[in-house]
Parts: sequence; C-alpha cells; structure tokens
Amino acid sequence: MILSIESSCDDSSIAITRLEDKKLLFHKKISQDAEHAAYGGVVPELAARLHAVTLPKILEEAKPYFSEVKAIAVTNEPGLSVTLVEGVSMAKALSVALGLPLLGINHLKGHICSLFIEDETLFPLDVLLVSGGHTQLLHVNSLEEIKLLATTMDDSFGESFDKVGKMLGLPYPAGPLIEAYAKRGDAKRFDFTVPLQGTSTKLLAFSYSGLKNQVRLCIEAQENLDEQTICDICASFQRVAVAHLMQKIRKAYKERSVEHFGVVGGASANLYLRGELEAFCASKQATLHTAKMEFCSDNAAMIGRCALEAYAQKAFVNLADLKVRSSSKDIFY
Repeated sequence: MILSIESSCDDSSIAITRLEDKKLLFHKKISQDAEHAAYGGVVPELAARLHAVTLPKILEEAKPYFSEVKAIAVTNEPGLSVTLVEGVSMAKALSVALGLPLLGINHLKGHICSLFIEDETLFPLDVLLVSGGHTQLLHVNSLEEIKLLATTMDDSFGESFDKVGKMLGLPYPAGPLIEAYAKRGDAKRFDFTVPLQGTSTKLLAFSYSGLKNQVRLCIEAQENLDEQTICDICASFQRVAVAHLMQKIRKAYKERSVEHFGVVGGASANLYLRGELEAFCASKQATLHTAKMEFCSDNAAMIGRCALEAYAQKAFVNLADLKVRSSSKDIFY
C-alpha cells in the first residue's frame, strides 16, 4: 500500500491506496473552512498551524495499515509553502521511522488523477483544471508529457467566485453559495461583458480580473442589495464566467480534435459548468470525464492515485532532495 499526504492549502488529508488493484482503503480529509471564514479567505500561517494539529490525528487512524505500506507519498508542489512544509515534514519523518521510500507528487498531476481513483488511467486526455489557484487547459499524453494549451492571465475561475462572494458579503468559501443563489436568479438581468472578446484571435488565455471589477461596480451601484438582487448578480456572474471558459475552449478545439475531455479541481463541482461542458463534448462527439464530488477539491486520494503511477516508474526521491515549491511549471512540455 501507499500512504499519501495532502496539505497544499487548507485541507488536511491522508489516504491509503492498495498497489495491487488501486483500491482506496482509507481516506480522510479535515477542512479548515470554518476557521478561515472569518477572514474571507485562506490565511497561510493559520492553515499551517491547523495542519500541525489535524494531520497527526488523521495519521493515528491510518496506523493499522502501517505494516503493509511500501512507500510514503506527499504533495510537495505547487501550493502554499508554509502548508506544504507540514505534509512534507510528516512524510520525511514517516520515511525515516518506517524505513520506506518517498514519492514527491505534483498537486496538479494529482488533480488529473482524481478522474482515475480506483480505476485505470486514460490517456491521451484533454483536461480543464479549474480551482481556487489555477485555471488551465491541458493536453495530457501521459503524466510525464503534459502540454499547456491555455492558462489564466490573472485571477483563477474559482478565485473569482470567492472574491465575488466576499463583495456580496457571503461567507468563505463562496463558490457553492454563488451556484445556489444563481439557481434562483435572473442570469440576464446584469449584462456583464465576457472577458477578452476583443483581443487577438490568436490569444488563447483566461482572465477574470475585469469581470470581477464589473461585478464590484455593479454591487456599488445598487441602492438596495436585497436577496433577489444578490441572486441575479450571482446568476449573471456565473453565466459570464462560464461563457468565458467555453469561448476559449471552443477556440482551442476549433481545428483540434478531442476524444476524451476531463474537468478537475475544486470548481469542477459546479453543475452549471459541467452542463456546458457536456454540451460541448456532445458537439465534438467526445466523452466528458468528471471526478466524484468528494474528490474534486484537494484530497489525498488523488495524490495516492498519482503515487501509484510514480511507484510503478520507481520515481523515488531522497530525503534531502524532497523540497517544497510554491509553484511549478516544469510539468509542461
């Protein structure tokens, strides 16, 4: 079995995955949403302190599996440096104490593998990664050969939801709340402009800073920010935020074939987005692949699934060479 640890942001998580059949035998995640809600977003130092408390508690529950563990896997990039350190420190301690090899796992590759928990990988695959920190369109030939087709120029898709929620006075994390309010709103009441429509046809990128500013000005212009107005703003914002993604995706595949398309990351749980992607895939006669809802946000199960591939490649790393990196671009070729 492989013991995997995830602490790249504000979710403490540990999983046990069996090598032979990819079975997820143990998985637990403790979210810090309640602790960060008062600040309207993740406070890195607070997140690190909470990891130091919660990770050992989860590890205690995984102890019955220790005798059959063959390697320790841990997210070491990208993420918040102060939180990554907590997971990496635990992984190194376990490696020494149990005499087991280490596997450093890239968080973004982990998200890709969230599509294959307890299943075989399926490559080549095109992937939209949408989370609080990333908005990327990828072509994945394998976990060793990933091509970046497009990325955000500023805010990410998920981050824009949280920031709009904060403007509206909604608690953190705001993504699920905006989606819920949007279901009761008029998506055409506010005519927000889809980002980057007037840019060069050759530019393939995402941008959410301008849309976020449009929403801010709209909120400031309201004499009465009642519940229905909030619902209408959420619906209008969500419509345009997703329309921007879909415009760029259609541009990317205008002359490019696609057979399998996956959507991953915390914001991939948005059902409105999934519906639009389903329509796109149907138009391309492609298959849409989605992770189970419990594996969309950061979790150790996806890190464990990625670690199975790394273990098969014997991609072990020495204790001194396992370092934390807050960002990583070298997975793209």
